[in-house]
Amino acid sequence: MTSDVIRVQVKGGAKWRRANGYAVPVGHHGSTWADGNIPVYCVVYDPDSKRLFWANATHQLRRAGAFSRPKVIGVSPNAVLADTTMESFVAQARRYVGRYRGRQAVLTHLGEMSGVEFDPTDHVLHFVNGYDEDLIFWKRAGDDLATLLHSALDWEPHLVSLASLMRSEMPPPGFGADDEAATRVWNDLDLSSAEDLELSKPEIMWVASCFLSTRQADEESEDLFGPDACVGCPSCTGKEPVEHTNIPADTLHHYVIDRILTRIEVEPDLLDRSISAMREDGRLEPEIVAELGPLEADPRIVRQVARLSRSAVNDLEPEALRLAVLYLIHRIYVGGPSLPLDEQVRIVWRIPEPGHETSAEDF
Repeated sequence: MTSDVIRVQVKGGAKWRRANGYAVPVGHHGSTWADGNIPVYCVVYDPDSKRLFWANATHQLRRAGAFSRPKVIGVSPNAVLADTTMESFVAQARRYVGRYRGRQAVLTHLGEMSGVEFDPTDHVLHFVNGYDEDLIFWKRAGDDLATLLHSALDWEPHLVSLASLMRSEMPPPGFGADDEAATRVWNDLDLSSAEDLELSKPEIMWVASCFLSTRQADEESEDLFGPDACVGCPSCTGKEPVEHTNIPADTLHHYVIDRILTRIEVEPDLLDRSISAMREDGRLEPEIVAELGPLEADPRIVRQVARLSRSAVNDLEPEALRLAVLYLIHRIYVGGPSLPLDEQVRIVWRIPEPGHETSAEDF
């Protein structure tokens, strides 16, 4: 009825089990699973638990890139395929198939190339320089700041404004020496400049044009919906707030990790309880399931997570820290910049903190 089609690679048996998940070997299928016109899913049957588990093989391969494709498809034990989850699985598969069509096909390709999940409402523009390097301009509708993703910089995200982009090219236009507020915006060192990113003149011109064109699109949207329209605000959507401020990434990372370590010190069994809660949830977002697969299929990463403590945290690889965050935290909300950090960052744990009954189900 919908013409949506996927291919399924099915495996059965205990030999596909790994430290904390399952793995399906890619073998010589890498290019056909990644580049075919029909997405490929892997399904593993565990005879001991008599359960089925699934993974989007095409997504994992395309996200890794053509030059670093994994040897196995990681299948998370959280990705259960059963009567109770079939509806969400079908919805996810249809959504993924649809992403190959029209503009979403481009967003899918750019997102998997850079490791970013773009929203259909985001402004996403692509540039290839003279060295065949890719540059992606990413800005949420209505925002003044944008994120630049550059293949030559290992796709590390860099936050920029139009002012910071031109900071190394020219003095602040029209800013008087006594205009401290304006000068502070121009010299915001938390934002990258063209010089910091080693952008060429054509790249600078392209990014500047991206700011101008997306600003025009936002103004046209404002004309349609009014000057007070806000993308993502609770008052407009009735949902929880998205990020309305910019906490430096390293500050947010260290704050969240410190909160995790503090809880583990008080509750040594927290990790095991959180993993159990996650597997009983049955409503995990497809993006989380896709990320869990490769992480849980790597025994080295799983062992590191099991050793998570304040004394060992500096020895953990970034992938292990990411897996720990996925296990322990349902969602992180970032509030207004006027609030202190403890109030600005709100963590919704998979296992509520003692004395706090609010859980992920309430959101």
